[in-house]
Amino acid sequence: MININFIKKYVPLWAILLFDVFISLISIVIAYFLRFNFKIPPSYIESLVYILPIIVSCRLISYLLSKTYTGIIRYTSTKDALRIFITILAGTIFLMLLNLVLYAFKSVFLIPYSILIIDLAILTSFLIVVRFTIKALYFESISVKKLFKNVIIYGGDEYGLATKRTLERDPNQNFKVVGYIDNSSKGKTIDGIEVFSADNLEKIIEDFSVNYLILAKKLKEIDIEKEIIDTCLNKNITVLRIPRINEWINGELSFKQIKQIKIEDLLERPPIILDNKKINQTVAGKNILVTGAAGSIGSEIVRQLTKFSPKLVILLDQAETPLYNLELEIQESLNFHRVEAVIGDITDEIRMRKLFTVLEPQIIYHAAAYKHVPMMENNPYEAIRTNVKGTKILTDLADEFKIEKFVMISTDKAVHPTSVMGASKRIAEIYTQSFNLYSKTQFITTRFGNVLGSNGSVIPRFKKQIERGGPITVTHPEITRYFMTIPEACQLVLEASAFGKGGEIFIFDMGKSVKIVDLAKKMIQLSGLTLGVDIQIKFTGLRPGEKLYEELLNEKENTIATHHPQIMIAKVNSYPYEDVNAQINNLIDNNLKHDNFLSVKFMKQLVPEFKSKNSEYEILD
Repeated sequence: MININFIKKYVPLWAILLFDVFISLISIVIAYFLRFNFKIPPSYIESLVYILPIIVSCRLISYLLSKTYTGIIRYTSTKDALRIFITILAGTIFLMLLNLVLYAFKSVFLIPYSILIIDLAILTSFLIVVRFTIKALYFESISVKKLFKNVIIYGGDEYGLATKRTLERDPNQNFKVVGYIDNSSKGKTIDGIEVFSADNLEKIIEDFSVNYLILAKKLKEIDIEKEIIDTCLNKNITVLRIPRINEWINGELSFKQIKQIKIEDLLERPPIILDNKKINQTVAGKNILVTGAAGSIGSEIVRQLTKFSPKLVILLDQAETPLYNLELEIQESLNFHRVEAVIGDITDEIRMRKLFTVLEPQIIYHAAAYKHVPMMENNPYEAIRTNVKGTKILTDLADEFKIEKFVMISTDKAVHPTSVMGASKRIAEIYTQSFNLYSKTQFITTRFGNVLGSNGSVIPRFKKQIERGGPITVTHPEITRYFMTIPEACQLVLEASAFGKGGEIFIFDMGKSVKIVDLAKKMIQLSGLTLGVDIQIKFTGLRPGEKLYEELLNEKENTIATHHPQIMIAKVNSYPYEDVNAQINNLIDNNLKHDNFLSVKFMKQLVPEFKSKNSEYEILD
């Protein structure tokens, strides 16, 4: 019985050298026996007296020169095996040359060539097999002391096999693959592991006491993938995912690249198919201005734009550091250098006019805005100054400088607004829409709901609360929101802007609304925690201006289908430009009085459907 504790320690180098020399002696003896069918002639037995010392000395010198004995046996690799083979081969060649020299002088061979060949095969095999056997015993001894975590891999193809071998390669992990899930290969085995049907997932989890499921393939049916993930989360199974093959390091999957799934994966929808040709025709060779470029939406629009060869992308924002970081990212990570970062405030008309004069934008994506509902409810002056006045300044300049397209990023909170923020965005919509009839510039509005991971959105907030140990704060148990990923929203913005003719309000298919409390529960499960045991959910009540359910259309509006199944056009009431312009100028002038109630009163006159909720301004209704 091999003492595994002894194997775990570094064996003295001299002991390994002596062992290799001893094996060399045994090997040559066995070679003689095999060559002569275990009946060695007496003459050859007599010659062994001086032949064995020569062979052993030759092997000893070759081991010392090549240092094959210095490798740590429990970490033997294929490189070590190759070095052993080359060392033994070199010694054998030396003995063959010695044979030739002796034959030249005395016409006799020292050792038959057949014996040297047999010895080469035996000695090489034995030394390598012994080393790999000790290595296997060592890691087996480690494994038996570990508490294995049973894993099932979703994907019975080359990616699933690569995932299994990646887990096995990492000696610091204690994962044990107990099965694959793949309907197309069910009933077969891969690398000795059985492939099961996804229909039996719950039974497999119970039968094998599964701890982890690794998604090794991207399912075309997103609903099925979500169902699999939900099944695992409900049974406290951790779900991991491997990255796309183009993200593997040097074409090889690394264990550190296998990551836990994110909440965004559970809200994912089928990929958006864009008309890249049409977008390219709109954007290529143009000077593009993106306001609010350092924000979540603005920065992603910039990233998307770089794919379509614009002549210049102008990055406009007040936030110095985020703007600087974005400029570096675009230049270094995306290798796009036709950018101009401009620090400025969209409410500074002189600064904006200078920008239009010097940089000559041809298309504008207007993402700059204040977006936090409770903050704007307490600061109506800033909501009107930025969201209304800032948009008006840009709109007027766009007309004056004959900008081709002006694309405004709006929000679902502009529909039936219950907050100052939502009303300010609706007023901005009304102004750009009314101006479209009198201008050669095409004014286009895009309206969508919450974007996952954007600055100030609920998901980053929940993540921080979970990291702190909770509680997770949710305003109301029934509150729901629509969600879309940032890239998805920005792709649809580009698509809508390419096809827009001016005057449209494009709304996006946001999918199903999601209960925020369900979102919080899913994030708790994804973190491996148990609600009510490890972390709590606390309901804090609706915030000022907040409503339970967001809407994308007001009841007087309906939609017109477009070329794209996820983009619709809202039919909205039209407003005479002269009346709207006069009212907005009046609102902006009175806003300078810093009387919140007066400002909100004028907003309600402009947007009659604006009914405040959970707000001190309800008395104005």
